[in-house]
Amino acid sequence: MPKDIKLNFLNSDEEERYQKHFTLKEIGYEGQLNLKNSSVLCIGAGGLGSSVLLYLAAAGIGRIGIVDNDKVEKSNLQRQIIHETNTIGNLKIDSARERIKKFNPNCEVLTFSERINPKNALELIKKFDVICDCSDNFGTRYLINDSCLILNKPLVFGSVQGFEGQVSVFNLCKNSPNLRDLFPESPSNNAVPSCAEYGVVGVSTGLIGILQVNEIIKIILKKGEILDGKILIFDLLNMNMKKLHLKGDQLNKRIKNLIRFEEFYDSNENCEDNNEIKRINANDFNSLYKSKPNKILLIDVRENEEFSNSAIEGSISIPLSHLNNESDLKYIQKESLIKEVFTICQSGKRSVKASKILSKFKIQSRSIEGGIEMVKEILSD
Repeated sequence: MPKDIKLNFLNSDEEERYQKHFTLKEIGYEGQLNLKNSSVLCIGAGGLGSSVLLYLAAAGIGRIGIVDNDKVEKSNLQRQIIHETNTIGNLKIDSARERIKKFNPNCEVLTFSERINPKNALELIKKFDVICDCSDNFGTRYLINDSCLILNKPLVFGSVQGFEGQVSVFNLCKNSPNLRDLFPESPSNNAVPSCAEYGVVGVSTGLIGILQVNEIIKIILKKGEILDGKILIFDLLNMNMKKLHLKGDQLNKRIKNLIRFEEFYDSNENCEDNNEIKRINANDFNSLYKSKPNKILLIDVRENEEFSNSAIEGSISIPLSHLNNESDLKYIQKESLIKEVFTICQSGKRSVKASKILSKFKIQSRSIEGGIEMVKEILSD
């Protein structure tokens, strides 16, 4: 079904399949048509994504998109119920697509075997009406959130750890809050579970995923009280539930591009590798910068636009995406013979990646913690 074509009828299979929806005054025949003519992108086909995808298909969502690049493992099956033992080793998107098509052949399923990133996020998300975040790290969550803000797409948020789970709806209306109102700054690596998978009871992902679909259905039908500006928190171990209110700040909506916040999106990746990189805090770098500026090669790895807007005097601009260029590497290698090499970005995360790249070419460097904001603050004192 092409994206711009809206169907005004249900086939005979659908009329029989959705009988229980027709008897609900909140849905009925017209509501079921709205569900059929809607599209939802599910980012992640793991624990949350499994129940989300199955219940999206059961509800009769016409177009379902799945973004995931992982393969099914045996340890997934404790909670990722869309997959089966005989699909271990297969891509999750393939396993999920086949299960959906068997479950409800009326659904169109689009799969994307890739990790969502700043280069593909907008292109993926703009094709769908509602976005469902079933990811498992803060970096990806910020990326999804910011992409939805730019494209003005409603985002259904779900999160699970252990026996606890949270559900909310972001960016539904003009004044709706978003993830940055809940977490203005990305939690540090020490404030969240490590890169290794943390424990979770399977039923918690099932419950939270079902609640995410419930919000999606209400958004499409424009019915009921939607969790816009509210966070629903479940504690399944003690069977407690509470609803908190979240207020939106217009400052957190002024996001025009994804590059500016790239360090947020990468904050939970390569945690163990980052420990291998030499670092220097802003105070110590400031002392070196003032005492022997001619002996320092300061490489700013932000994008050219960011460098043009604000930069440290004497630094050179080599964006992280260009750091593998042969000419740039030769220049850095030559300068490193007589100068100490430092990498810097907005807050210190891209510079870690830059130093890691340089180390592969036998170039020693140090990443400046806190990034340009911290350095400029100290230099201005």
